[in-house]
Amino acid sequence: MVVSRRVKKGEESAFEQLSSQMTERAASFPGYLGATMFRPSSPDDPEYRIVFKFRDRDTLTAWEDSPERAELLEQIEALLAKPSEREVTSGIVTWFTLPGQNPVKPPPKWKMTFVSWLALYPAVTLVFLLFGDLLAQIPLLLRTMAVTIVVMLLMSYVLMPRMTRWFAFWLFPKKNHDVR
Repeated sequence: MVVSRRVKKGEESAFEQLSSQMTERAASFPGYLGATMFRPSSPDDPEYRIVFKFRDRDTLTAWEDSPERAELLEQIEALLAKPSEREVTSGIVTWFTLPGQNPVKPPPKWKMTFVSWLALYPAVTLVFLLFGDLLAQIPLLLRTMAVTIVVMLLMSYVLMPRMTRWFAFWLFPKKNHDVR
């Protein structure tokens, strides 16, 4: 879930303190996978973006409906120039975020697919090159499970963060950097 909040001038410190408390509370919920705050990209733009990651929609919904969240949300909303905006994303779109920058409009699906394939093809090839003989001895269902676990971990934690940085010039052309 991506939450966009425009903070009133002079309330940034109080907002960041409450946001930290919100993240601490979210961390105690089942299914919580992490949160990242993106500060305003310039002094002229008071918008913060907070990305909350949960295992699935059910665990996200449990967090969103919790009294722990509601209590802090009321205090946070009082510091805002306009009400929070929220967007729930899933799938490969979450692979395409640039660290240290406000989230931007996702690239076109064909670009995300192409860059994902550029990472996926060598990863799968390497797994089969290194472990092909061993994998051939394992029944198909277990072999497929092992390969997909290894490849998805590589994609999510190693390859896609790098590919997104390396191809940022193409995925996020300068003309789209200010799209909200």
